[in-house]
Amino acid sequence: MSSPILHSTLPPRAAAQAPIVLGWRELVTLPSLGIAAMRAKIDTGARSSALHVDAQWRLVEAGAPWVGFRLRPGALGAGEIEALAPVFDEREVTDSGGHRTRRVFIRTVLSLAGSEREIDINLADRRGMRFPMLLGRTALAHAFTIDPARSFLHGRARRRPPRA
Repeated sequence: MSSPILHSTLPPRAAAQAPIVLGWRELVTLPSLGIAAMRAKIDTGARSSALHVDAQWRLVEAGAPWVGFRLRPGALGAGEIEALAPVFDEREVTDSGGHRTRRVFIRTVLSLAGSEREIDINLADRRGMRFPMLLGRTALAHAFTIDPARSFLHGRARRRPPRA
């Protein structure tokens, strides 16, 4: 009698390759949003990913809900970016202080460490935070592992020139 065939629940890429090691902070690219380089905190304690936006507004395109938003990625030479994306979801999120807010989620491509994948990101006011983006564990699953003692393993943020 033959033994049953076991199927992996991991995506094919994850089953075939070892996870990519990330530091606790990395530079990420969100090409669909026009963001070439943004500092992100890698946070396995957070379930979802969050992107700081300075302003956001709702609109309807072809009968579907969309969100428009404005942000400053913080990269050297990068000015203000304005983007539009279809609303993927809207749900309650609890922040690290225990406060619950209803947030809009979009789905977009994340480019990190030579890997590209679609992830869900909620739009939030992260003003006052050191990192405009927080990359949560659902965006990391089955592709990345974290070395908390290291940072910027896949590119370093350029330093700002000294003020005159």
